[in-house]
Amino acid sequence: MSQFLKLAARLPALLAALALFVLMVMTFCDVVLRSVFNAPIEVAADMTRLLMAITVFSVLPVVSAQGGHISVDLLDGVFKRNHLTRWRDAFTNLFCGVILIWPAERVYVLAERSRSYGDVMEYLRLPLHFVGWFIAAVTAITAVALIVRGLGYLFAPKLMGGSDA
Repeated sequence: MSQFLKLAARLPALLAALALFVLMVMTFCDVVLRSVFNAPIEVAADMTRLLMAITVFSVLPVVSAQGGHISVDLLDGVFKRNHLTRWRDAFTNLFCGVILIWPAERVYVLAERSRSYGDVMEYLRLPLHFVGWFIAAVTAITAVALIVRGLGYLFAPKLMGGSDA
């Protein structure tokens, strides 16, 4: 099971890295072709949107589950002195997980609307609702990961690495 979890955590990172690499190569080629030959890559705008969505959203659940978000520690001393770090982390993760349910639901509704309209990308002609479904699913998985993380701080703080009571 541990190997499966490690693989499950690495696959989104590899997908994001691959998407970012393709985005960099495509942008470089687009700039060279546009500047030197006056022949830009026509699908570059569609590809950029698609690859940015993959890059950002594919790693969101993993980063959230690992607590890898950027944070400001202005009040860490106050929480640590009052032994409230565990409670702060539990509340923050639970709150963020619960509020992420709404965007996941809204993006799914918008993806379904896009599907019903038959919206497609301008040049690639790929249906837009697939991107919406991907973003909605990954956002929902992130919400679940944050809620589980928050519950872990409440009920299993030793597993979460928290020592404050």
